[in-house]
Amino acid sequence: MQLFLGGACAGKRERVSERFPQASWIQASEALERMPSPHLPESHAEVVIHGWLEWLEDVCRKGSGAGRENDALRECWCKAFRDWAGRESADVVLIVPEVGRGIVPVEPLQRRLRDLAGWLAQDAADASSRVWHVRHGLVMALKGP
Repeated sequence: MQLFLGGACAGKRERVSERFPQASWIQASEALERMPSPHLPESHAEVVIHGWLEWLEDVCRKGSGAGRENDALRECWCKAFRDWAGRESADVVLIVPEVGRGIVPVEPLQRRLRDLAGWLAQDAADASSRVWHVRHGLVMALKGP
């Protein structure tokens, strides 16, 4: 599994499209809708999973924000990452946004969104064999061969 990480409009989608032109693109909400068993369809091309921030925003709007709820979310996406990292038929590529840049918002919903986005990025980086940071359209390897 590979992770492309960067801020809004940093060029993540473009760089992934160039590197994986045959990939199937799936929204995170669609990929995770079968939780707790988020199996992706088998294919011979790579699968790109994007739209994580939209999914997290939806989760924050619907959820209570309790600590146990956050832990349960992390367990679910970590299980998905383990499942996807073990795929033999094709690589999974995650496009995950950086959110907040260290700014802590006053609104509790926005604080929770940034916390979840940070944990998601950390867990995705931990589960990925390769991690790329994209900024201004430039790609820098952070992890991997």
